[in-house]
Amino acid sequence: MLYFARWKIALIFAVILGGIVSILPNFMSAETLRSWPNWLPKTQIVLGLDLQGGAYLLYEVDKRDYIDKSLATLTGEIRSELRKEPRIGYTGLAIQGETVQVRIRDADKIEEARTRLAPLVNPLAGSLFSGQAVNEFEMTVSSDGLVRYAFTEQGLEQRMASIVQQSIEVIRRRVDEIGTTEPNIQRQGSDRILVEAPGEQDPERLKSLVGQTAQLTFHLVDVTMSPDQALQSRPPVGTIILNSVDEPSIPYLVEEVPLMSGEDLVDAQVSFNQQTNEPVVSFRLNTSGARKFATVTTQNVGRPFAIVLDNEVISAPRINEPITGGSGQISGNFSVQSANDLAVLLRAGALPAKLTVIEERSIGPGLGQDSIDAGKLASLIGAAAVAIFMILAYGRFGVFADIALAVNITLIFAALTILQATLTLPGIAGIVLTIGMAVDANVLIYERIREEVRNGRSAISAIDAGFSRAIGTILDANITTLIAAVVLFQLGSGPVKGFAVTLALGIFTTVFTAYTLTRFLVATWVRYARPTRINL
Repeated sequence: MLYFARWKIALIFAVILGGIVSILPNFMSAETLRSWPNWLPKTQIVLGLDLQGGAYLLYEVDKRDYIDKSLATLTGEIRSELRKEPRIGYTGLAIQGETVQVRIRDADKIEEARTRLAPLVNPLAGSLFSGQAVNEFEMTVSSDGLVRYAFTEQGLEQRMASIVQQSIEVIRRRVDEIGTTEPNIQRQGSDRILVEAPGEQDPERLKSLVGQTAQLTFHLVDVTMSPDQALQSRPPVGTIILNSVDEPSIPYLVEEVPLMSGEDLVDAQVSFNQQTNEPVVSFRLNTSGARKFATVTTQNVGRPFAIVLDNEVISAPRINEPITGGSGQISGNFSVQSANDLAVLLRAGALPAKLTVIEERSIGPGLGQDSIDAGKLASLIGAAAVAIFMILAYGRFGVFADIALAVNITLIFAALTILQATLTLPGIAGIVLTIGMAVDANVLIYERIREEVRNGRSAISAIDAGFSRAIGTILDANITTLIAAVVLFQLGSGPVKGFAVTLALGIFTTVFTAYTLTRFLVATWVRYARPTRINL
């Protein structure tokens, strides 16, 4: 057990040297790292929100907003189905609370109406466990022709779960677009989404980007009546009044049903108008979108075309000629940043439902630095106390344990740097805990050696037996701790995950340093000192 082949010795030194080289960038400035050769490592440890400051936002999916939108959409679909040829007469189509109802006039058409309207219950994919399809709506048809749609409990629950997951993906794309390092975006509960953006210096901009629904639609402007006349009387059937984003706002009378939506967009970038040099957003459509856009602009040359974002008109240019290239521009008194933000929103896609901020915190870099300083102090005090105790308790062998402990801490930070794992304040707590766990393994080994010496074994025999017989206990203790760390990582939130990561990394480095490295140091001492007795 005390013999080491040359390749094992080389491997031990290679691991230690690699760890030292990997953590060096953490002590260098950004300017220094840029001047380093490319073959040298340049990555630094990623600090979490509590260490470098940033924005903390907790959103809740607006269930009422989704219900209202779904019922409005369902109402339009019912109207469209009943107006298809041959038409079915109806009356009283309206939203009542969380239901939609309509009455079929002709009793002879009730079954035909049932057949047409049945697909509108919106079947959803079956869940993982049941495997059965679930309808979002339940349709009931009474004998007097009253058709009523109501949400099913399972359907609404499954739809909300889907909305949360879809919202997380949209938010992730938006946050990635603005260059935030290692954002933490995760689900909390059934309808909440946590967004942590370490290092974000403009929380308000982040909040506006994340929370905006960004539903882009294209509507034809109705020119049969002026917006003022529509406001004073009543808008024509199938039209609505939308205000512009300008200050003061300008009303527009537009067709209610959009001709196109932002789902057909494949790219949006900031550019500049060649004539006015003002920032604009250039967009590009997919093949089907380009085809629809060409058809719409060909059929409506000379009419204004409203570009609407979240029910506000950004611009309403006139269609002077057919646009067949599948691309266009959105102008609207943008600044460079607002144009860039709009491009980010359009590229990332629209949120399926409105999000409401229920908690927000902005952590300044000064507070993060205080946390780092406190963590450093706790780590230094803990490491110093452990090192002194080991020397007092085990003498020379305690020195070997302290050397292994220093290497252990180095390798933990090296692993965090290489893996680009986020270091949080609880993560520092995990490192401090690892310090105690690391020497715990050495204590097991040294106490076993003491026991073997008391039983009359020679120095070399006692050392060999101490290491060989303690390894089983060390592995058992660390494996059970590793299982706990994995569970914490899988089920915990951001700070708990940071603790679990450092704890798990510490387990691997501890087994290497407390057993392999310490054994190598002891074996080297035995080879050169050739002791006849051990003072432990």
